[in-house]
Amino acid sequence: MRVLGIDPGLRKMGWGLIEVSGSRLSHLANGVCESSGADMATRLLSLHEQLQAVVTGHAPEAAAVEQTFVNKDGAGTLKLGQARGVAMLVVARAGLAVGEYAPNAVKKAVVGVGHADKGQIAHMVKLQLPGVALAGPDAADALAIAICHAHHLQSAGQLARAVQGASA
Repeated sequence: MRVLGIDPGLRKMGWGLIEVSGSRLSHLANGVCESSGADMATRLLSLHEQLQAVVTGHAPEAAAVEQTFVNKDGAGTLKLGQARGVAMLVVARAGLAVGEYAPNAVKKAVVGVGHADKGQIAHMVKLQLPGVALAGPDAADALAIAICHAHHLQSAGQLARAVQGASA
């Protein structure tokens, strides 16, 4: 199964694609969509077009997007939410169910602690996906989101098989 992770951002939207085969994870691709344009609408459109090209070109079967971290800067949070909405729209239009994960949940799944920094995330992504060449910290975060989603999909599958076995 191909899993696409997306780290939403208004300037840079990271994306990472992994292959999940049983418990084995392998890197397929990663990159960063950089917005361009003079106004918000044009910047969001540029992100949409670039992410749409990623989805069309790589045909993921599952997707996950990081949830917006609400901070003291309300205007910044709203802008980030708009970029996140673009990401959700692109994968939903592709017919994919979208997993959503809090930043701390992603960090805990990949690094083992919920307050890891970007360097620690990149290091653990490289350990879990040997040979990966990261397109930058946003791409590393996106791969971490994909890894987190893969773990959750695997756990859900194991739980479903256990429930099915118990009811048989």
